[in-house]
Amino acid sequence: MKNTYTIALAGNPNVGKSTIFNNLTGMHQHTGNWTGKTVANATGKSIIKGIEFTFVDIPGTYSIMSNSEEEEIARDYICFGNPDATIIVVDSTCLERNLNLVFQIMEITDNIIVCVNLLDEAEKKKIKVNLKKLEELLGVPVVGTIARDKNTLENLKDTIYKVCEGEIKPCAKEVKYMPEIEQNITVLSRKIEDEKNREKRSVQNKLLIEEKEISKKMYRWIAIKLIDGEEKILKSITENFELDLEEQEIKQSVTEAKQKLEKRKITSKNFKDKIVSNIMKRAEDVTKEVCTFENTDYKEKDRKIDKILTSKTFGIPIMILFLGIIFWITIVGANYPSEILFNIFNWIQDKLIALAKYIHCPTWISNLLIDGIYQTLTWIIAVMLPPMAIFFPLFTILEDLGYLPRIAFNMDGFFKKACCSGKQMITMCMGFGCNACGVTGCRIIDSPRERLIAIITNNFVPCNGRFPFLITIATIFIAGAFAGSNKILASILSTLAVVVVIIFGIFLTLIISKILSKTILKG
Repeated sequence: MKNTYTIALAGNPNVGKSTIFNNLTGMHQHTGNWTGKTVANATGKSIIKGIEFTFVDIPGTYSIMSNSEEEEIARDYICFGNPDATIIVVDSTCLERNLNLVFQIMEITDNIIVCVNLLDEAEKKKIKVNLKKLEELLGVPVVGTIARDKNTLENLKDTIYKVCEGEIKPCAKEVKYMPEIEQNITVLSRKIEDEKNREKRSVQNKLLIEEKEISKKMYRWIAIKLIDGEEKILKSITENFELDLEEQEIKQSVTEAKQKLEKRKITSKNFKDKIVSNIMKRAEDVTKEVCTFENTDYKEKDRKIDKILTSKTFGIPIMILFLGIIFWITIVGANYPSEILFNIFNWIQDKLIALAKYIHCPTWISNLLIDGIYQTLTWIIAVMLPPMAIFFPLFTILEDLGYLPRIAFNMDGFFKKACCSGKQMITMCMGFGCNACGVTGCRIIDSPRERLIAIITNNFVPCNGRFPFLITIATIFIAGAFAGSNKILASILSTLAVVVVIIFGIFLTLIISKILSKTILKG
């Protein structure tokens, strides 16, 4: 019986993983709904039945096949971090998609707990998940939760304790691939295991042997990765397991396996596709057995909306319309609180001036403190705060409604033509809130070249700090010059001016990205 255990929390983005982490540990890790929101492991501790558990919130990812930074971090921790158990949080409303990650992790370890979260959302959509049947099909403990309700996590805590203490022994039922793939994986995994055992016998330091012990399940996974031939993963395996994958017999076995598979038209180019298709087929079959849908058309409404929001004809005009509406509400709405703040601050300023005269304060000091520092500070607050207080919630609503990913989808083609990643649109949207956040958000972009382009060009879109300035300039010079005393026309003109500036910023981002891609950052 150990005094402390380490538990990894894995899962797709936006499944409530960080919320569960916060409720288990009492910490306040920021929660968000974009890929790679957590791109470093967050840790927290909790006491369950007198034993200390360290929970590690690894990056949210759809896969651990090492296509991005968050996937590498997640994969490396699960494979080489030696957690005592791994909790995989899945979304009960789209179980099939989430089971992809579950089956990939089941290739690596048996000590898995599947946490089916968002059961309240599933209930709203009239989706029922048979948790006992799911547990039977997967061979690992399955627990249902509602992350926001701490009471539903008690069963999860109890399961974690029992798995770590050996009261529950998971036996993950891994995916069985096509017969020809399975046959070659089996032969190769045995060869790798024999080679490792030969190395053990030649090494005298027994402590080192125990530290680098590899499970039979892991040998199978290593065999798959050798056939796949992805260099980053193979390098990590070599470093962490001290396994010589360049040994002549292993290389010969890999070559023979590839040749046999090529005869069945399974090449290095489509091997991973075959693996993924088998996993997705298994996920589909399991989902059909455990999920029942009272309303089979529950996604129909969303699909109809998506067809309009992401269509080639209406997608971009709707995006511009939404931006216009947000800025119009911001401009019109900011006038009233700004006026109230100005009146309050002017009233306080009059009192401060009277106080300065009453105490016979030197004129130069009162001018410096009141007319200089105080007046400047209060004017900035009165002008900047109301637009920010209105714009941020409105932009958050768009994010919560899931419109930002659809904007990214609409703009993906334009960024591809500029030789950039479509994910750059997400970081650009984040830049509307804060350019610093947009720059840090560029870590979700896989390619270093594309990531650098996104960082360099992020400042071309105005951040929330610049919006009040743009709104003020537009109101004074554009609306003031053409609208006269007509307030409605003035607000419309101001909105149009700000939207034009933003569209110009997006256009400039694309142009500069294209130039960088063709010159100093070729790729």
